Amino acid sequence: MSQDLEIVPLFATPLVVHDVPDAAALNADLRRVIEEREKSHPGTQASNEGGWQSTWDMERWGGVPALKLLAIARNTANRVTIDRSGNAGGGPHPGVFAVTWRANMWANINRSGHGNLPHTHPGAFWSGVYYVDDGGIAADPSLGGALEFLDPRGAGPVMYAPHLGFAMKGGLSGGANEVLQPKAGRMVLFPSWLLHQVRHYRGTAERISIAFNLNL
Repeated sequence: MSQDLEIVPLFATPLVVHDVPDAAALNADLRRVIEEREKSHPGTQASNEGGWQSTWDMERWGGVPALKLLAIARNTANRVTIDRSGNAGGGPHPGVFAVTWRANMWANINRSGHGNLPHTHPGAFWSGVYYVDDGGIAADPSLGGALEFLDPRGAGPVMYAPHLGFAMKGGLSGGANEVLQPKAGRMVLFPSWLLHQVRHYRGTAERISIAFNLNL
């Protein structure tokens, strides 16, 4: 881009991707409690098309592994949240701005053919997902099961000239979507109003994830 031009991303939508360090042990513990829960409790029906989804209170039945994951989610949210005066939640001035995040979370197991319809998470500020097992998707994206975000502007950016885009990062998906591939140990945070879905998984393993909401 020429130095005499500046592109300002007005009304940007944040997407936070955090690959949790040394996640293997945590994932093993989470997988154990999730599989035990699936055996003892029937799944719920929300946005999921097939698969098993737990009740939305994993913070109560998930034990130490679930609480550890929530602590990571809360800390991550503090790092990327500021108040309207610019004070950072996890910034250099502790106590200037602090949020006590209330949370709820639930587990998901998707097997072959399972996915999630487009949906939002009303009543929260941040929503997120953590991948316990990506079902092989990270190594082979052709297995499907990607997390897909829909442009909150709707079809507006492509209504007039669908063959044109904007010369900036993310400028070619205007009016369409952005896709993020699951990866074991990866946490993704996004505004709860952002419409998203899960593409159908075509693998033969298990795609295990934990979704959560953070509210005030």
